[in-house]
Amino acid sequence: MFTLVRCSDDNEIMEMESETKEIQLRSDTSLGNILTDKEGRTLYYFANDPTAMSNCTGGCEQVWPAFNVENLSAENLGPGLNFPDFATVVTTSGKKQLTYKGRPLYYYAPAVNGTNTKEEPGKTGGENVGGVWFVAKPDYTIMLTNAQLIGHDGKNYTSSYTEGTGKTLYFTDAKGVTLYTFKNDKQNKNNFTAADFSNNGVWPIYETDQIVVPSGLDKSLFGSITVHGKKQLTYKGWPLYYFGQDNMMMGSNKGVSFPAPGVWPVPVKDIAPALP
Repeated sequence: MFTLVRCSDDNEIMEMESETKEIQLRSDTSLGNILTDKEGRTLYYFANDPTAMSNCTGGCEQVWPAFNVENLSAENLGPGLNFPDFATVVTTSGKKQLTYKGRPLYYYAPAVNGTNTKEEPGKTGGENVGGVWFVAKPDYTIMLTNAQLIGHDGKNYTSSYTEGTGKTLYFTDAKGVTLYTFKNDKQNKNNFTAADFSNNGVWPIYETDQIVVPSGLDKSLFGSITVHGKKQLTYKGWPLYYFGQDNMMMGSNKGVSFPAPGVWPVPVKDIAPALP
């Protein structure tokens, strides 16, 4: 890549080579800042990846190729990106893949005349495909994970909090750490957290008032409340929490059965609004 630079001493135009970063941020008019490769091709997250391991296998890999950069370094990142947020994993098919904030990164390569072709730079056609594919962003405060609920008792639970298998599409923070609601809370009213935060280690509040969500979610349904001087994010009036025993671990959702199934449900898109 080359840029033209005017020298101050003799006003001559000189052509100088400038470095192209392997991973960059691009400002999209509708989606905000999104991650791209060095050519400007959009990178994506898959909600079916509850951990850093890719669950895009078989035919999925043709449509959503794994993204990787060999020997990535801090110098290869564009402004606004931090090297510690990236890591490398190996897919089940043996390919190396970069992760960002714990989530594997992908291209979108839909079939064009029968051939899977990576979308052109600047395009975001993969956003919200199937309700589980989303552009990778540096500033999400809410993300979606589609996974089996496994309580602290080791049992599998469905989205109705009965024992059984089946994935639930629920909210997490940017790093895939599970969020919860409390059935005894009221609309925009936290009924759990003590004034001195002495019980905050059990169910820590999700302490933010920033709202950056995937396009499949209605941003206007999120808000924040002040809880004993601290901001707590809400959805449809439900205050959002972490579970201490998840240990801020990506993909863990032990709180769904503590102290009993359904007392602390995970927030989902179609949850009923909290009552006044």
